[in-house]
Amino acid sequence: MGAVSSVNVAVVSNAEWTGRVGRSGIDKRPVPGPVRFTESGVSGDAVCDTDNHGRWFQAAYAFDAEELDFWSGELGKDLVAGNAGENLTLTGGASTDAVIGERWAVGDAVLRVTGPRQPCRVFAGFWDVQRLVKRFTEHGRTGTYFAVERSGEVRAGDEVRVLSRPEHGVTVGEVFALQFHDRPDLAGHVSGGLADLPEPWREKVAAKTAV
Repeated sequence: MGAVSSVNVAVVSNAEWTGRVGRSGIDKRPVPGPVRFTESGVSGDAVCDTDNHGRWFQAAYAFDAEELDFWSGELGKDLVAGNAGENLTLTGGASTDAVIGERWAVGDAVLRVTGPRQPCRVFAGFWDVQRLVKRFTEHGRTGTYFAVERSGEVRAGDEVRVLSRPEHGVTVGEVFALQFHDRPDLAGHVSGGLADLPEPWREKVAAKTAV
């Protein structure tokens, strides 16, 4: 599953693009040394929009360095680690292909894959790209959220090891595609992974499987 190239925490912003939230922690920057990951989140990070972020199943977020490179080319921007609002920038793996409920050992921590990230207008404003939400959704490589099953320290260079993977095989990308790409053909498959989705997301995805 690759390795951690960077661990990132928020520099809180109060800018026009933060919208109704007023303040945002989407601007994350690499930090040296180990960072502790806990059930309540990442030490040193900040969650400002608690209506949509920071719940136990959003304790940490990972995005791929390869996807940052893709968007750099698409947008003509120099996107670097943390620019997608991710706590973990990963290399050599494809986080959107992780299976819902999959458990990872990263550093001393154990993380469990909970679901995809949904892009929002704050994200688009931070990148200053019109129609980014639509383009990001169409591309479908969202990265993944985690719950923290065992607290521990994580640092750049740590290997990502898969400890267990549910047999249903439903990936983060497939859940996102069913929700936002009008893919009823995925309904039967994704329904097999509902039990591993957090309850608030499970209800929404279950409604999509009942087609």
